[in-house]
Amino acid sequence: MSPTHLRPDTLVLGVDPGTLVTGYGVVSRRKGRMSLVTCGIIKNSPFDQLSMRLVRIYSGLRTVIETFHPDEFAIESAFYGKNAQSALKLGHARGVSLLAAAEKKLPISEYTPREIKKAVVGKGQASKSQVQYMVRTLLALSSTAMKLDASDAIATAICRLHRMTEPGKEYRDWKSFIAAHPERVRT
Repeated sequence: MSPTHLRPDTLVLGVDPGTLVTGYGVVSRRKGRMSLVTCGIIKNSPFDQLSMRLVRIYSGLRTVIETFHPDEFAIESAFYGKNAQSALKLGHARGVSLLAAAEKKLPISEYTPREIKKAVVGKGQASKSQVQYMVRTLLALSSTAMKLDASDAIATAICRLHRMTEPGKEYRDWKSFIAAHPERVRT
């Protein structure tokens, strides 16, 4: 089988994790054209215990994976926030999201919010509404209501698809880059 970044038809599940709202979007690239397969949110109540929220996120993403059989999984990476408690909760949501993908042996890619915005909008400081506008434009979607968390997840999938087709961007993580270029590592 050819390397993932050269595969002509690919289905990517993008995830924007959060303990209250986790967005997801499945984007297909067939014959060079991207299209939206499905998107949505997994919504939790702020009154539920964290453990129950995490179960809901894991189960919801697992259902999406089992229903649509994506080839790849892309997730927004953790970033440093002002509130340590919020960052910790985000880490939990990311953890169960990654578990759902790893359990199905999906290749996992992580991108910073800046990388995702740059890939979709062209600038890393874009607003959520600018990201949503570009997601709709790139996928030729009608102006029907879409939650920002879902459009952020779709943007994450689009970022992965862009990275797969960009020359020189075939490394999914540092480990694969170092394996290909051991001479660039200082000891």
